[in-house]
Amino acid sequence: MIRFIAACFALALLVAPAGAQDEEGLTVIHAGWLLAVPGEAPREAQSIVIRGERIERVEAGYVEIEGAAVIDLRDRFVLPGLIDSHVHLQSELGPDRRWERVTRTESDVALTAARHARTTLMSGFTTVQEVGGRLEASLALRDAIRRGDVIGPRLRVAGQSMSPTGGHADINNFSPVVMDTLGNRYACNGADDCRRAVRELIRAGADLIKITATGGVLSETAAGLEQQFFDDELEAIVGAARMMGRPVVAHAHGRDGVNAALHAGVRAIEHGTYLDDSSIRLFRQTGAYLVPTVLAGVTVTEMAGDAPWMNPAVRAKALEAGPLMLEMLRRAHRGGVNIAFGTDSGVSRHGDNAREFQLMVQAGMTPMQAIRAATIVAAEHLMMADDIGRITPGRYADIIAVAANPLDDVAVLMNVGFVMQGGAVHRNDGS
Repeated sequence: MIRFIAACFALALLVAPAGAQDEEGLTVIHAGWLLAVPGEAPREAQSIVIRGERIERVEAGYVEIEGAAVIDLRDRFVLPGLIDSHVHLQSELGPDRRWERVTRTESDVALTAARHARTTLMSGFTTVQEVGGRLEASLALRDAIRRGDVIGPRLRVAGQSMSPTGGHADINNFSPVVMDTLGNRYACNGADDCRRAVRELIRAGADLIKITATGGVLSETAAGLEQQFFDDELEAIVGAARMMGRPVVAHAHGRDGVNAALHAGVRAIEHGTYLDDSSIRLFRQTGAYLVPTVLAGVTVTEMAGDAPWMNPAVRAKALEAGPLMLEMLRRAHRGGVNIAFGTDSGVSRHGDNAREFQLMVQAGMTPMQAIRAATIVAAEHLMMADDIGRITPGRYADIIAVAANPLDDVAVLMNVGFVMQGGAVHRNDGS
């Protein structure tokens, strides 16, 4: 009798109708307005059907599926989870930042980064790229988020930024003993040494390589904002990374550094403050992305006026470069450069990332163009376009919602009330 029952059960499985399945674990979002693919018109009264981590389909109307959980967002505007291509989760700019390098352990830094990661996710940014931080802490946070041990955005990490010795991402303005002890082990000099640094970062687990092709505003040295890597060093870095399947992104302010990095074949320029028409031509020829981080420029300009902890070199660079970044973005946008959303959060406050949208609109972008830069274009830049950036079948269910149409006023993205990442709801203020 037992064998007969088992045989009947097996036969029932064989003859079950094609496509029959248990609807448990299925979620349906009823969206009042849906911007599924930024760049296309939003649609009213849509249903997003989600199975597990990914989107199964999108249907017109408010569909009901027996056994499926329903999330009612019929009074809200729904769009893909946002992507920030340039963050630093391990700190925030302030009077203590200089000393954290010598007082805080990797564990301290990782726990702070986890707090900032959660803040970032709750602000609607479901994927970010961390382009510079303590390597061990960065990798630990990335992997903890992947395992589900920590709540935070999907994370790609560069780890420690590469720099020439004494450059923007190296240690500066401490005693020689401190600098010899805590200097950046990925600082490099000469093409061969730079290849070594790239390979060590990749061996450690970095998803991409970040370099400082020019001086930087916040480095504690009066070394300017112009090119700091030699051309052959830039070419060696890009070549070594390409051989091992990693892209290179370049912090660059001065025009010569921007152009040298583009000639070398970097995937993106971060900041780009002094780019000019020759730079724009190179962007268009190479297809490289600009990650403008205008919010960082605004933030350092605001701080420089009344921040006694800024040393004179940092203050001078902030007051020189910060006010130029809005016009830089306006010029790049008019020139047809690929623009991927990025904030440099960590200079600005974590959770305020969406303020960049307002600055992009001030620079001449439409709200739709700014949102597209933080979804479709950023997904392409991060080489994740098959997984994120739009609400279409097969992609991760990274979905946010706001109370009004951001195409009318992009500032509403400062108040995200619903956040889903990979099918899991992390915030729903209206529930």
